[in-house]
Amino acid sequence: MTIQNSLSGFRRAGRLDGIELSEIVQISERAAQLRAQGLDVIALSTGEPDFPTPPHVVEAAHKAALDGQTRYPATAGTPALRSAIAEQAGVEPAQVIVSTGAKQVLAGAFLATLDSSDEVITTAPFWTSYADMVKLAGGVPVVLDCPREQGFKLTPEQLDAAITPRTRWLLLNTPSNPTGAVYTESELRALGDVLEQHPQVWVISDEIYQHLAYVPFTPFVQAVPALADRTLTVNGVSKAYSMTGWRIGWGIGPAPLIKAMAAVQGQITSGACSIAQAAALAALAGPQNLLAERREAMRARRDLVVASLNAAGLDCAVPDGAFYVFPRTPAAMPSDPEFCRHLLDHAGVAVVPGRAFGMLGHFRLSFAYDTDSLTQGLRRIADAAAKL
Repeated sequence: MTIQNSLSGFRRAGRLDGIELSEIVQISERAAQLRAQGLDVIALSTGEPDFPTPPHVVEAAHKAALDGQTRYPATAGTPALRSAIAEQAGVEPAQVIVSTGAKQVLAGAFLATLDSSDEVITTAPFWTSYADMVKLAGGVPVVLDCPREQGFKLTPEQLDAAITPRTRWLLLNTPSNPTGAVYTESELRALGDVLEQHPQVWVISDEIYQHLAYVPFTPFVQAVPALADRTLTVNGVSKAYSMTGWRIGWGIGPAPLIKAMAAVQGQITSGACSIAQAAALAALAGPQNLLAERREAMRARRDLVVASLNAAGLDCAVPDGAFYVFPRTPAAMPSDPEFCRHLLDHAGVAVVPGRAFGMLGHFRLSFAYDTDSLTQGLRRIADAAAKL
């Protein structure tokens, strides 16, 4: 039997309709392939800090392995890490779940709570996995356009008009990927005022970029404490501590929700890597001065990128957080995917079209790269834009 014949009976599940590998990953892998072929390509497409994992974190992982912390961990996380997270958040350990990255926290929440046709409200532009996660769990993403004219942020009026009897969650991301938008305390309170009138609607606040805010940051539960009993806060060590590959994220929420998410997690991955959890504990318990130092380094990169893009005639707003900019594409290009292909093919620079985030006419550039790479990439983008 040939390989082709052996695969002739394959049938994808209906839940995968319209779901493929994210465009961000596809572009990053394409850039890596071109570099492997000897081409000079600068990838400014991935949300991964270039800083190393702090040495004391690596040492803690090494010690954990040597000490024999290599057995199955508790499904919801090691007691030590859950307790450390809970202490920082001012909650009980039973309100914390540790997962294999913040992405699994989100997926676990949807799988634990969504029935067929339940709705999840989120905003466009959105992180590319949000809508697909909802669909995989059987839910319906309700995407509300939040253009640059309103700061890429949801308004209370939009939220109120979108809520239906089927609405189960509002999903917020602050600071935002891909725009860097940060909700102020008053903006969160205004959204909370709407939600207080709809007790069936819970809130997921994805705050993974919390420590990369360049303006005052307010957690959702701090701004709207009345909704703490129906809020899941998502965070982790990947961005702030440069630990993307360690795959540790966590959720903080009401104990019944956390228990349901643990039931889901127990049937998919069981507990997150024990050694990585020991490393995450060291990150939280160790010196925190690196957070401010790295944030200021990112701020300097942000200012460089924004100034360079605007000087090149690409309309770029100043992000208040994270490490992305979300400029408008040039009017001379018919679409943002075409512009991004143009940059990759003719300038050797990889960025991500706004289409991947649910908003056309923009592209995302990550400035989580060293200054030399950014400077060279920005020069190429400016040259390519000038030739349009």
